[in-house]
Formats: sequence, structure tokens, C-alpha cells
Amino acid sequence: MTAHSTPADRFDRNVQRRSAKVLKQRVLEQQRTEFDQALGWAAEQDSIERTAALIVSARRRFLIGYGKSQSYASLLAADLSAGLSGVHLVDGAPLRALDVLSDIRRGDLLVAVSLERYRRETVEVASAYVRHGGELALITDAEDAPLAGLAAARIVVAPRSASYVNSPTSIVLALHLLATLTTASAKGAGRRLRERDALAAELGLYGLPAEEA
Repeated sequence: MTAHSTPADRFDRNVQRRSAKVLKQRVLEQQRTEFDQALGWAAEQDSIERTAALIVSARRRFLIGYGKSQSYASLLAADLSAGLSGVHLVDGAPLRALDVLSDIRRGDLLVAVSLERYRRETVEVASAYVRHGGELALITDAEDAPLAGLAAARIVVAPRSASYVNSPTSIVLALHLLATLTTASAKGAGRRLRERDALAAELGLYGLPAEEA
């Protein structure tokens, strides 16, 4: 497996003993380069389209990620659930991994976000899901990452870092494209979005309009 570095390693290499001005410029330059590379990567390969098709065809979609990857899984779940039914975030509170593993049905799909340093819980749950007959879609950051060989479809991004944490830029771009292509292909997505807008307005979820002067 590809060697990886820890946040402490990256802090020592990229951050420590650098002035705020120098560090800011380095991070901005790195982000500009990464975004350009991510756009080129997304335009040239079709893994996002394949993964979107797999998500659309599923009956129930479970999203999982532990540690920082849970934030990305939660973001993708929120965007997908706006246009698709049967989207469930496995977060250990209302929906536990054990609940999902004990009720795998035909047409179910587990979408796992597993990024360096690859949390053990994500790897173990997703591996068990496949062993028990479920299908896996994977968002990861290396071709030889854990779970890569088990996934029916996978998106491999390549985040870079000029900081002590890997940049989220390419990952968020991939998730945004995945949610957009999936929702665009989902039957009834437009109707669902309009119904959700109407319900949100009825419940006053997003604040009140400014009063007229």
C-alpha cells in the first residue's frame, strides 16, 4: 500500500516555523494547482458517471465514513437525499452499522468514503457488507487503498496538502459532481425537490424574509 504521512508529519514539513504570510501564499498556490488538476481529472475519466449510475439503480443507499470521512459522507448524503429517496447516513446514532449489516437486501448499496489514513471501522464494516452479499461504491484517495478491490465502482481522488491536513478541494469537487449527476439521472428528482421546497417554506426552516420598509 502507498505510504502515507500523519498530520504531525505534515505539520513538521509544511507548517512549523513558517510565517503566516508565507504559509498563506503556499496554501493558496497549492489550492489553485490542485483545483486545476482536479478539473482535468474529472473531465478525462468516467468513474463518477459509473458510480452515479450505481447509486441511481440502488433501492436503498447507505453512506458511511468514520473520522473526518464522516463529514464527507454526511455532505454527500444530504445532497443525494434532496433528490432521491432511500438515502441513509450510517452515523452510529439513529442508524448503526450493525443495523445495516443485519438487513442487507437485494438492490441495496453501501457508499463508503475512506480516505488516508483509512479508519479501521470503515474498512471493517464495508468489508463485512460485501462478504454478506452487499454491493459497495467507494470514494477514496489511492488505487491501492483498503476496500479498492471490493468496490463495484470507485472514485479515486488525489488530494494534496500545503498544510497539516490534506486539502478537501478535490474530494468536495468529486462529491459535488457525483451528487449532481446522480440526481439528474434519478426519476422523480425534480418533483421531490419541489415538494421539499414547499415543505421547507411551510415549516419556516430557512428564516423569515426581511420586512419591507
